[in-house]
Amino acid sequence: MEIGELLIRRGLLTSEQGATVRAQMNGKRFDQAVVEMGLLSEEDTLKAFAAELGMQYIDLKDFQVDVELLNQFPTSTIYRHSLLPLRKDGDRVEVATADPFDLEALDELSSLSGLRLEPVLARRDDVITLIKKNLGVGGDTINELVKQKTDEDDEFMAEAVRADGELAEMAQQASVIRLVNELLLEALELKASDVHVEPGERGLTVRYRVDGMLRVQPVPPEINRFYAAIVTRLKIMSRLNIAEKRLPQDGRIELRVAGRDIDVRVSIIPMLHGEGVVLRILDKGRMIFRLAEMGMPEQIYTPFHELIAMPHGIVLVTGPTGSGKSTTLYAALSEIRSPTTKVITVEDPVEYQLDGISQIQVHSRIGLTFAAGLRSILRHDPDVILIGEIRDYETAEAAIQASLTGHLVFSTLHTNDAASAFTRLVDMGVEPYLVASTVEGVMAQRLVRRLCPNCKEAYRPEPGELPKDFPACDVEQLWRPVGCRECRETGYSGRIGTYELLLSDDTVREMCADRISSTKIRKYGIEHGMLTLRQCGWLHVINGTTSVEDVLRITKGDIV
Repeated sequence: MEIGELLIRRGLLTSEQGATVRAQMNGKRFDQAVVEMGLLSEEDTLKAFAAELGMQYIDLKDFQVDVELLNQFPTSTIYRHSLLPLRKDGDRVEVATADPFDLEALDELSSLSGLRLEPVLARRDDVITLIKKNLGVGGDTINELVKQKTDEDDEFMAEAVRADGELAEMAQQASVIRLVNELLLEALELKASDVHVEPGERGLTVRYRVDGMLRVQPVPPEINRFYAAIVTRLKIMSRLNIAEKRLPQDGRIELRVAGRDIDVRVSIIPMLHGEGVVLRILDKGRMIFRLAEMGMPEQIYTPFHELIAMPHGIVLVTGPTGSGKSTTLYAALSEIRSPTTKVITVEDPVEYQLDGISQIQVHSRIGLTFAAGLRSILRHDPDVILIGEIRDYETAEAAIQASLTGHLVFSTLHTNDAASAFTRLVDMGVEPYLVASTVEGVMAQRLVRRLCPNCKEAYRPEPGELPKDFPACDVEQLWRPVGCRECRETGYSGRIGTYELLLSDDTVREMCADRISSTKIRKYGIEHGMLTLRQCGWLHVINGTTSVEDVLRITKGDIV
């Protein structure tokens, strides 16, 4: 029976839906097109196939794989066909597959292993996740590399010093290239922001930073033998000096994956057991620069929107590395750009390219610093200027002068709260009266994790369970993380900003000019209605966006 007729006969689709799918299959199999169009879930189609073909459907969510059984099968076939051996009974082995019609794959695995296979059906993502968890990312590629190496090669690889030409040659082998690509593709699939490749005394560790949290990624232990080739491959991709192993190096890789532009920043630093690599992944296709969608509560969004529309002055966004400062500034620029406004940025590096905005890349080696670039662009007749970061007195002074000459200046600082931005600029050497007269407002921000919408669980908090500074309101219901397939059992999916906006009024300007401490400026702001990072986080908790635990993790209590 044709697949479409099977699904219609079982009441999973109507005849009209079946006709619609057939008209839009575009070379895909009927069941694949149905799932892609969202008419049925993969689980529903697999259960229908299992019932029709007399097979078993298994939920692999909490399944524990028998690693000894797994090692009896060729890794390359398991990866290539997404087949996962589950249980053995005599000479019969249950094998999970997501495609009951791919008989050639089962025949190939059976002939290579010499065992009789009995297929059971399971979701493809569950099968692939368990394969990677137990065999590691790129396990089949690693095995292929191992087979290519003779005993003599293995001994040579273990030597402390190698000829750079031979190492470069190995780094260009198809298997090494594929292995590096697999590490990057897995990071993109997990929506990771960073990849850490760390050599240690006991071997290589790969960690991905997902939603701000690092998690260890399983890799085959044999990957240690090819670590030098992996690092060299990354150096070649980012146009770095492969012969330099004693000094830190920074580079950049531009990729195009599934029609999306991916920018990878590469940082390589010599460490005790080899060169450590961190890859910062900027997925341009996933970035949305709209202030309205960044999680600002109304009492912050409205004054901030008014702030960025001012004709001149300095607007600062502060926070630690990775807190979303650049994204906020890009969203602000996207909000105010127009054909009648000239916007110029000076950045190190230029993270995202925006239409209608002139962007300058800093090159410190040739003298194009933030301050030098800023002095030059003032002669370029801008209305709005973005400085990537105020790092020193020279840049701060240039920003102040740009503001005093009638420009609106956006920039970032590394401070823990909004009030500290005033004292930080003074500490850099800027005259307090200049800071007071030019800084119009400071936004501090952090990123908290969003609760997964598919599995978050409602609960009623017990008396005394909530922190002392939680808003004194009668909370009927809050939400907490649980964990499911969609969020890879973390309970969270994506992040949202928590914000603190301090506007400069006459009192704040006087306090800054008089060198009053940031603690007193902050206290004044809170007394006059400033929403703190912690309080903004509690609003997200009450709205069911994040959990109490994540706000506690990312912010500290307000001291007034």
